[in-house]
Amino acid sequence: MRLLHTSDWHLGRGLHRVALLEAQTAFVEHLVTTVREQHVDAVLVAGDVYDRAVPPLGAVALFDETLNRLAALGVPTVMISGNHDSARRLGVGAGLLARAGVHLRTDVAGCASPVVLDDAHGPVAFYGLPYLEPALVRGSLGAEHTTHAAVLDAAMGRVRADLATRPEGTRSVVLAHAFVTGGQGCDSERDITVGGVASVPAAVFEGVDYVALGHLHRCQTLTPRLRYSGSPLAYSFSEADHRKSMWLVDLDGAGDVSAERLDCPVPRPLARLRGHLTDLLSDASLDRHTGSWVEATLTDPVRPAEPMARLAERFPHVLSLVFDPQETAQGPVRSYAQRLRGRSDREIAEDFVGHVRAGRGPSAAERTVLREAFDSVRVTDAQTEKDPIR
Repeated sequence: MRLLHTSDWHLGRGLHRVALLEAQTAFVEHLVTTVREQHVDAVLVAGDVYDRAVPPLGAVALFDETLNRLAALGVPTVMISGNHDSARRLGVGAGLLARAGVHLRTDVAGCASPVVLDDAHGPVAFYGLPYLEPALVRGSLGAEHTTHAAVLDAAMGRVRADLATRPEGTRSVVLAHAFVTGGQGCDSERDITVGGVASVPAAVFEGVDYVALGHLHRCQTLTPRLRYSGSPLAYSFSEADHRKSMWLVDLDGAGDVSAERLDCPVPRPLARLRGHLTDLLSDASLDRHTGSWVEATLTDPVRPAEPMARLAERFPHVLSLVFDPQETAQGPVRSYAQRLRGRSDREIAEDFVGHVRAGRGPSAAERTVLREAFDSVRVTDAQTEKDPIR
């Protein structure tokens, strides 16, 4: 069976002040063409279909068009909700859509209810594990702890239990939206840390033939059976070095996997330039970036006059300007962005406590209160998206 694994479309998202709906439309065209020309048997979309819980109308229209075009090809689609999606909204009409071959898995209750497709070798069971917010699903799954690892392990326990009831030789595919240990993240992904821990071990997914992962925007292979497709477009300059693609996966009769990367169309390359303003404006080697979306980091010790306007004369598509002076009369300077880079919201809050208390940071008990407060805010947001009437 031939599968096309994709994820993290983030329909409705832009890049700084540039709308990307046209580029997302071009990706959909590429997706549909690939399904037709590569004789794909099923399309897998591993979450974050939309960029936010209430997407703009243009994004909804594009999603509707995509489903209609895939259904017209007669190719089944299996899709789960991600942490950016409103699971309840995305799942509206799931029963009706299933009749057209579009199978939405947005509810934890459906984790062990597979979509079963057949090929010449027999059945393949597709299990969809949507993004599982630990505090909201721990009870329904009977998980031992309120962590991503615990709830995914409980969900996979149900998957394996159902798979054990299937005819011998049934192959299995799982779609999941999570941060799996060993994956490489970037600035575009929303933090899903719970209790200080965001990742889950790859061993949670043992016992199935292929796992189509979503959430991380870089295409990557954790094991031959465990892969991220990554996002089809770059959604921040931290993705400038990403090769955007999808996985074309062949699952043979014995459940063995082979996969090929298929590149996605690039609307415009991204470039991260760094140096003094005069150097960026005069360096001939940078001519190749005049058509790129540009992030320029200026290292001048004194902020130059009208830097954005001057950069735009050479780089018409410059989108982001960062100041990072390397030296001043007082010596090296660390920018605010540098001081925060790589730090979680909780760590920033802990630093603030130390700042306002003359260097005396939070106690162990206070750290626990801060962690619980941040976890509570995220859970409240997730509950609001799940049931906006509350």
